[in-house]
Amino acid sequence: MRTVVVTDPPRADAALVDELGDFGVATVHEAMGRIGYLGPGIRPVHLGARIAGTAVTVLSWPGDNLMIHVAVEQCRPGDVLVVATTSPSTDGMFGELFATALQYRGVRGLVIDAGVRDVADLHAMGFPVWSAAVSAQGTVKATPGAVNVPVTIGGQVVRAGDAILADDDGVVRVAREKVADAVEAARAREEKERATRAAFQKGELGLDRYGLRERLPGMGVEYVPYGEYGES
Repeated sequence: MRTVVVTDPPRADAALVDELGDFGVATVHEAMGRIGYLGPGIRPVHLGARIAGTAVTVLSWPGDNLMIHVAVEQCRPGDVLVVATTSPSTDGMFGELFATALQYRGVRGLVIDAGVRDVADLHAMGFPVWSAAVSAQGTVKATPGAVNVPVTIGGQVVRAGDAILADDDGVVRVAREKVADAVEAARAREEKERATRAAFQKGELGLDRYGLRERLPGMGVEYVPYGEYGES
């Protein structure tokens, strides 16, 4: 691993990222063809938060938060700090003091494929966090890593400046070059869902709206009266 701090990487357009964030993680993930989801292992520390921002990435050694300190300086308003480790770790690499420093710089939240602590304080100060673990286990500041290089979380590569969306459903990444396309696709999906919701409110069934009924026989599904089926 090259120990490097990349400065001033390109970032996705802030206005488009904010617009994309209005749609939510599930809608954007589906609209983009079910790509970019960082997996079920990254969960919100507290429910109810929704953020969208541009990634500042950190690659750290497990149990070592030195490079998070380095990354704070590279953060701008509207960023989301995204931290990965070189091998699996659940240590509490991030807490209230880091959040205080990031809030001052206008950072919107943290996504970390490791542990966090001080969760009550994080909640009280309104700093949203999505993590792989909660742990009081402390860390050291000893081993260099990298900042604003591509990192991998949940099989997804996150680059500096990519759009990061996070809410109660998890975290999704959209490549910085694809944010405008994602906004358009999410807008179309939301409109489709709005029409479907209205149809369901009038009693229409998904079986018919999605054309599933006619597909059932080909799948071997039979409708059998109870008198013929019984309890068998």
